[in-house]
Amino acid sequence: MAAGQRARMMEETRAKLIRAARRAFAEQGYAAASMDELTAAAGLTRGALYHNFGDKKGLLRAVIEQLDAEMVAKARIAREREDTPWLGFLAECIAYIELALEPEIQRVVLLDGPAVLGDPSQWPGQNACLQETTRAIEALIASGTVRPVDAEAAARLVNGAALNAALWVAAAEDPPAVLASAVDAFRCLVSGLLAARD
Repeated sequence: MAAGQRARMMEETRAKLIRAARRAFAEQGYAAASMDELTAAAGLTRGALYHNFGDKKGLLRAVIEQLDAEMVAKARIAREREDTPWLGFLAECIAYIELALEPEIQRVVLLDGPAVLGDPSQWPGQNACLQETTRAIEALIASGTVRPVDAEAAARLVNGAALNAALWVAAAEDPPAVLASAVDAFRCLVSGLLAARD
């Protein structure tokens, strides 16, 4: 078998397992999802899961990476709809918090993910998010929109606030009500970065 064909087959196997796991984790939760059932749903064996992801936790990590990439893309769309860089920055952060209402994201990323994989702020995807937020704040400082502060420190605080707001919304008994409170407080908090206007 040619190397290109083998690589294509491995990628197809990974994609099948991730699709089946997303469905199982979203519908049943991580703990209740059976590896035998999800591999059977993908038309594969446990051996394929172990070979590609190491274990069930590795598969969860891959599912969360995929969902996280989709969350970033959705938040970016919210940013691009706005008229100014500041409004775009704010919209992107708030869109991230609002994604806590989506059942798949709520259960897999915000509830099961931290329970199984630990502190979300330490996940690899968060480093990329932190770098992007830092760059956005640097640009807002350079334009005079945001007061001169340490951009990385501000990015860590903004990202931490958005992440904790999303975790709060996901775990709430009434997520929509909590979302309204969280977004209102987040707007107030982040507006403290704005440069004073004469």
